[in-house]
Amino acid sequence: MAIKLFIPGPTVVSEDILAEMSLPMIGHRSKKASEIQKRISDNMQKVLYTDNRILLSTSSGSGLMEGAIRSCTAKRAAVFSVGAFGDKWYKMAVANGVPADKFSSEMGEPTTPEMVDAALSTGKYDVITVTHNETSSGIQNPVEEIAEVMKKYPDVVWLVDAVSSAAGSKIETDKLGIDVLITSTQKALALPPGLAICAMSQKAYERTAEVPTRGLYFDLRTLWDFIDKKNYQYTSTPCLSLMYALDKQLQHIVNEEGIEARFARHEQCAEFTRAWADEYFRVYPNRKYLSKTLTVIDAHPKGCSELISIPELNKGLAELNMQLGNGYGGLKDKTFRIAHMGELCMDDMKEITSAVVDVLKLK
Repeated sequence: MAIKLFIPGPTVVSEDILAEMSLPMIGHRSKKASEIQKRISDNMQKVLYTDNRILLSTSSGSGLMEGAIRSCTAKRAAVFSVGAFGDKWYKMAVANGVPADKFSSEMGEPTTPEMVDAALSTGKYDVITVTHNETSSGIQNPVEEIAEVMKKYPDVVWLVDAVSSAAGSKIETDKLGIDVLITSTQKALALPPGLAICAMSQKAYERTAEVPTRGLYFDLRTLWDFIDKKNYQYTSTPCLSLMYALDKQLQHIVNEEGIEARFARHEQCAEFTRAWADEYFRVYPNRKYLSKTLTVIDAHPKGCSELISIPELNKGLAELNMQLGNGYGGLKDKTFRIAHMGELCMDDMKEITSAVVDVLKLK
């Protein structure tokens, strides 16, 4: 029996989606390939509330994150970090020779509009990066508030990592003015890992012309131009199997479950999980900025000074065919993480939380 995953990705993939990946190969330059990729683009625009160009990459989300900061930074990038994945974006900039400064929040706290305003008011930066949803700390940043600040800086390109939130949290990309919004398949989209997706604005595209060394495989300008030239096809052979799956899953989200209903389900599962955590433990991050796709929980049970052993907890859960996530980075063994993203529903959340109580004998 397959392990039911409550980790922050990969997530549970439904049987009909897995079956889609077994379809025969087609030519990646064929008319049928273009039709699939055009349908993916149209439906992804609906999920992300955008008219911006959709780009796909056979990579993890990190590939397009690296491509975005390298392709769009002509002067200097301000990287805002609320945990491990914001730090990763800064490492990508340094590794690619992109001038950048990192602005870190205390762990469990958000990137604030005031932080963004203070950095951009210096005039030093033409790009900022923000992590919408940080799986290491459980923070969902207030992008709506940050968007108000960004209106003061129309020449700054805004890059957003929504890898662990897109399709689970409502992100009105165009209304917010986000220039490059990045996600990937193995989180709230509930697909196997291997495809990255971004929505890219005309403003970001025009900025890339000012950057002579954008790399090759992850050059966003080349991807954009090739789609125009080749009718929704890509510079190199894409992962067609994952495109079959993404195409079917997006049709399910848009036409069957409904986009708003999907967001409401994620919110309901998040609220249930937080209430359960409040009863037995403590929700780790600032409660004003909690993720809708996973909950990070302090590993001290209430009334107990000692941490639970998360490896031992997962050992017990494995006997019940379940797995949750240990803390990440500096929070490893100090917190644990329960994901409520993708196709997970209330019955699943009741199952995992009851199992944790039983394994730890918390009653």
